[in-house]
Amino acid sequence: MSKNIAVILAGGSGARFGQDLPKQFLKVAGKKVIEHTIDVFEYNALIDEIAVVTRQEFIADLEQMVVNNHYTKVRKILIGGKERYHSSLSAINAYTNDSDNLIFHDAVRPLVNDRIINDCVDALKHYDAVDVAIPVADTIIQVDETDCISAIPTRSLLRSGQTPQCFKRGVINRAYQIALQDPHFVTTDDCGVVRKYLPDTPVYVVKGEVFNMKITYKEDLFLVDKLFQLKSQEGSQEKISDVTKTRLQDKVVVVFGGSYGIGADVVRLAKENGSKVYCFSRSLNNVDVSDMAQVEAALKQVVETEGAIHYVVNTAGILVKEALASMEHERIVNSVNVNVLGIINVAKAAYPYLCQTQGALLAYTSSSYTRGRMMYSIYSATKAAVVNLVQALAEEWSNDKIRVNCINPERTKTPMRVSNFGNEPEDTLLKSEEVAIVSLNTITSECTGEVIDVKRKK
Repeated sequence: MSKNIAVILAGGSGARFGQDLPKQFLKVAGKKVIEHTIDVFEYNALIDEIAVVTRQEFIADLEQMVVNNHYTKVRKILIGGKERYHSSLSAINAYTNDSDNLIFHDAVRPLVNDRIINDCVDALKHYDAVDVAIPVADTIIQVDETDCISAIPTRSLLRSGQTPQCFKRGVINRAYQIALQDPHFVTTDDCGVVRKYLPDTPVYVVKGEVFNMKITYKEDLFLVDKLFQLKSQEGSQEKISDVTKTRLQDKVVVVFGGSYGIGADVVRLAKENGSKVYCFSRSLNNVDVSDMAQVEAALKQVVETEGAIHYVVNTAGILVKEALASMEHERIVNSVNVNVLGIINVAKAAYPYLCQTQGALLAYTSSSYTRGRMMYSIYSATKAAVVNLVQALAEEWSNDKIRVNCINPERTKTPMRVSNFGNEPEDTLLKSEEVAIVSLNTITSECTGEVIDVKRKK
């Protein structure tokens, strides 16, 4: 039976980066670059196995990384060579089943996502060679030896190549066997080898993403760090997935702020799918998330009854739409306490219980977290704080196998929104149930440190 094997190419020396340590082993967003990259393939449902190709001196470091991160799919750590194609050949020769899919990816492209990987795997059902690329944004010119324009290719036909580059093992092996007989063989690109030496083999191009960039220079590291901060995925609000239904069955779910709106729908849907659900809020049972003692007492009560807590959801929040200069200090303090201190309290109090179950914590932000908006200064600031807290905790708690994520819904019809905006056209708003579906699909998933966008279907 054929397998989908991700080959992480991590043999670079870092010469262009100007560092003794290769760039794939430098830290960005709290982890080594290569850890971020491996994470994506480790948690992708379509990837069966991972092979990492690196330099001899980093074998022991990678072995320790596999142990520390509890990677289950990394089966081979291979030694590469001086040139990139030496690393590709190392992986090709490590496998023998010609029907296996080899999915080559640069270790220094840590922002690759599931959509790209899934599209590549799907394309390999129809093609023997697959590339990933994005349309070029600028006009490309070709110059001669005097630096004068010799040609201007049609921009609509041009693409900027990325990785993964994917092949049936038999095809890429055959292409290299022919290439190695060529005394003038030079390449930096596996698809280029197939294109030149197996010209009758079509190379299909999957659409990439602008953010799937390669870290080449020092400046790239700062940009990638910022992109990680803004990184998000889009959640599907169509239905509770079959995986979610299985993972909710007989699990203990605690929802703070679940008396109405999104929280109430999370409570209802979790119960309908077999969970034991406990709901706490100021209006329901006088539990205020800004009071640590009350949060601790609520969670302790659940554990004393059920013996464990698997998922914790905090939907409690306050929206005050008002200019800062006219806002009463008490309202400012209350907003910060509920929106920021509340999730801090919930996270800290839930930590020991989620450690025991390797569970998950879910918080909520707003689209205004990326840029503060007039009349939303306090709300925007608190929602940016939530995102940063979630991303930090996802890193801090990764070795505990606790997953921490954040839901970022578009405008949603909830009592809180109605109280601030009045009646709005129904077709311009998300339903709270749609956000609740994404919430449950997220909290039972393997992803962590993600901002999950929920958008209204146009």
